[in-house]
Amino acid sequence: MTILIAYATTEGQTRKIARTCADHLTMRGHSVELLSLADLDDADDPVDMSRFAAVILAGSLHGMRLQPQLIRFATRHAAALNDRPSLFLMVSLAAAGTDPQEHKDLARIASEFAQISGWTPGQTVQVAGAFRFTQYDFFKSLAMRWIAHSKGEVVDPHADKEYTDWAALAALMARWPA
Repeated sequence: MTILIAYATTEGQTRKIARTCADHLTMRGHSVELLSLADLDDADDPVDMSRFAAVILAGSLHGMRLQPQLIRFATRHAAALNDRPSLFLMVSLAAAGTDPQEHKDLARIASEFAQISGWTPGQTVQVAGAFRFTQYDFFKSLAMRWIAHSKGEVVDPHADKEYTDWAALAALMARWPA
């Protein structure tokens, strides 16, 4: 099966997640094409969706918003996405937490994304992201340290900290697409 994994990333964790998914699917014998949505020109989207039997879209939340290029891609290809097995990986730090309100917010954002784009993913999975202090400027580092502190997390502002559950992601790729 030929599978497209299209992703939008800000600091690189979603790219790492997409590549991990590609590796697992390739090991299962699938042909996988990785596409960074940042590489697409808004006016010229050369993706021929008929080449793919299944699709994974992955994007991350920042300020409770998904990347605009992810929304544009899903909207542009909604009909094709709805016609094949699809998976939406929504990456966020909130997914690592236990706050019920944050988890409700994640479900609401995923639902709003589906309404706006016209794409109803076959499955949506919340994936815990990472603190990428090596990618942050001074002000973002300060804000992220405050967020970590408010959640009771101890972080080193000079090192990245991942919350992604790689074993859960591998288990998901072992059974998807069904």
